[in-house]
Amino acid sequence: MNASLPQALDQALAAAVRAPSPQNTQPWQFVVDGPRIEVWLDRERVLAVADPIAREARLSCGAAVYNLVLTLRVNGIRARVRVLPDPAERDLLAVISIEGNTRSSTMDRRLAEAVHRRQTNRRPMFDRPVPVSARAQLRSAALAEGGQLEFLDGSGRYAQVAALVRRAETAQSTDEEYLAEAASWTGRAADSPDGVPIVAFGPPAEGPGTVSLRSSHQNPSIAPRPFEQDPVLAAVLTRDRGTAAEVRAGMIMQRVLLTATAEGLATSFLSQPFEARETRTHLLEVFHRLGDVHTLLRIGYGLPTRMTARRPAAEVTTVRTPAR
Repeated sequence: MNASLPQALDQALAAAVRAPSPQNTQPWQFVVDGPRIEVWLDRERVLAVADPIAREARLSCGAAVYNLVLTLRVNGIRARVRVLPDPAERDLLAVISIEGNTRSSTMDRRLAEAVHRRQTNRRPMFDRPVPVSARAQLRSAALAEGGQLEFLDGSGRYAQVAALVRRAETAQSTDEEYLAEAASWTGRAADSPDGVPIVAFGPPAEGPGTVSLRSSHQNPSIAPRPFEQDPVLAAVLTRDRGTAAEVRAGMIMQRVLLTATAEGLATSFLSQPFEARETRTHLLEVFHRLGDVHTLLRIGYGLPTRMTARRPAAEVTTVRTPAR
């Protein structure tokens, strides 16, 4: 960042970089040009093996857009989002235009407070059901952003998805290119500004579970522990598909994640079946009657884990014209 910015915009950019991303790659760049903020995909931080078409990276950038706009709103600033505004610039994912003043809701403030507490929990969840009221809140969060959250235990798709997760994990565990890419982003020092540090890993699973968690995110220095046998799984969907839908799905996903955090729930991702060639198409077919599936979430109650660091917003922001 090469110019001073108003405090509210500084806060919004600091919130944007707290978005989740695959292997904590943080595949975003921001450009401030007066009353508009551009959000660009950083191709150098796209996982070439696990995310060859940058689908997961665009979800992450959409989550960053949501954090940014939410934080502006709780600071009394109204912002309009245009997704993929320039067909000639495929990596310009969104433009956020500041358009005056607004009032935030109590829910906005709850979600904004959750931005800096949300974390991916790779540890076992407690044997405690997610109540109907919390599930309704999460569904409402997706609907509010124009998407859908489908809980799999009530849909008949649970066994199919769990089988695809296990199949994908098995395929990735023998894929040398995938393993090398994962190793380059994981097992880092606790203060690493990107990647996943070993302190954020979960313990090895004690015995097989219904759903496989990433073997690359296990900490062998922790004694094996049993994971929940039937974790709560949910899918984030949109009615449409394509690049723009992926960015919007990231915004939907982030609102769901922040709502879960505000409700005291822990969350993590099951990305394996999206990333493995052997399962990608099959996963889309499981949900084709509902729409396009973008991410799978594991949801429950668990102990807090170590938060992963982020690069400072200044490091990923260019100021063309300072905002006033």
